Amino acid sequence: MEYAIAVIDIGMTNKKVAVYDDALTQVDAQYRVFPPKEIDGLEAHDLEAMEAWFITRLAEAAKRYPIKTIAVTTHGATFTAVGGDGKPSIPCIYYTHEPGEEFHRRFYEQFGSPEALQERTGTPNLKAMINTAKGIFFAKEKFAEGFQKTAHLLLYPQYWGYRFTGKTGAEGTYMGCHSYLWDQLEGRLSTVAEGLGIASLMPGTLNNSWDVLGTITGEVARKTGLPAETVVTLGIHDSNSSLLPHFAKKGETGFVLNSTGTWCVIMNPVKHYGFAPEELGKVVFFNISAFRGPVKTAIFLGGQEFETWSGVLKALHKREDLPPYDQARYLSLLEKKNCFLLPELTAGTGQFPLSKPRVVEDGKEYSFEDINRGRALPPCFTDYEAGFAALRISLVMQTLTALERTGLVPGVEVFTEGGFRKNEAYNALLSASLRDNRVFLTDIAEATALGAAMTAKMALTGKGLSALSADFDVEYKEVAKSNIPALFPYREAWLSYTGRP
Repeated sequence: MEYAIAVIDIGMTNKKVAVYDDALTQVDAQYRVFPPKEIDGLEAHDLEAMEAWFITRLAEAAKRYPIKTIAVTTHGATFTAVGGDGKPSIPCIYYTHEPGEEFHRRFYEQFGSPEALQERTGTPNLKAMINTAKGIFFAKEKFAEGFQKTAHLLLYPQYWGYRFTGKTGAEGTYMGCHSYLWDQLEGRLSTVAEGLGIASLMPGTLNNSWDVLGTITGEVARKTGLPAETVVTLGIHDSNSSLLPHFAKKGETGFVLNSTGTWCVIMNPVKHYGFAPEELGKVVFFNISAFRGPVKTAIFLGGQEFETWSGVLKALHKREDLPPYDQARYLSLLEKKNCFLLPELTAGTGQFPLSKPRVVEDGKEYSFEDINRGRALPPCFTDYEAGFAALRISLVMQTLTALERTGLVPGVEVFTEGGFRKNEAYNALLSASLRDNRVFLTDIAEATALGAAMTAKMALTGKGLSALSADFDVEYKEVAKSNIPALFPYREAWLSYTGRP
């Protein structure tokens, strides 16, 4: 091994420090979950505890591997305000905090209508503080005194780069990730950033994810044992990072990535930016790829929906197993067309903001709350396998709408990765629903970390992304297509209960 790469991969739940060798093979990975700190009744990221753990893991890795560079990738919608002492001047609040309708109303009154902002910034109106600018707006009011002491406003990957190097920077994938901060039509900070009065606190230039932010500070070198010349890249948004292995293998357009987990993120790298009039107001947006290309994106909390509803079924039946895919059972449910499981458990986070989480069976509605509290029970939930069938079909229905909103057209391949790769029913039904698109399962277990490692290797070697494709293999396993015509009338009936926003 000529050199090694350290990747710090920060998800909302799991934090990871991974090590890749010079051939982009993961040789080590350590994981930890950090519970939130509670500050003024709000959940906040425990930045100090996370940093201490990162340093400890890097120190251990430095004893075993010749690490030359560090790359950071993080979940979205998060920023940190840093004071003159180099430490956070305000708490780093979870983006899941919901400040209430009055807050959202005031935000749009001050900065512009949701549709106008979506058209210019590529950002939809998401609930809670999943829009970074809303988090900043909230922090300026809630922590006004601390915010006044702010010297640098850093987006999340660049905050960690700053802690390692003492240097500030910004890059495109995070700035352009449903933040309201970047005007995608003009390629500059948005009127929202200007109206928030934060432009002077943010780096004035957007760099590339693989550009070098700086070398580690003397303090980090002493604590970790890493060489003083260890470089840190600018960092990258996690969903955009997961695109890079496919860009290397397939090119920058011509496929849609269906990345599944707590958040299901459907990303279609397209050639041109822009919304159709009917798309404004929908939960469809544009990310900016690592190569500054538009990535039309739709999201929903598919993993959360699956875990929550399956937890209800498991508790009801006192079982822990996941029923296998029985095509005959699923076909029966689809043909009867009388049982429908509807989103959204977390309102305003997916493709159906007007839909209430419930089961509709034979025209009767059973709310999630009543089912969860044991006050009501839809007949299909008395059968464990039938309940899971309704749940998995619901996830397929949501995925289809998200795929359509990202502009999926006949002939384009769909790559599914993440947790739903192992969900045979989901994959079989999705493939059957997409008559004009081949569906593949990939074998990339941790695409986000691999993508970040690729940016680090680009920084070290000066090579372009396509030159790295020979370093690793990706298996694209095609999902066989079944002929299930009952899927299509079932979907129309299912959609009729969602409010079709």
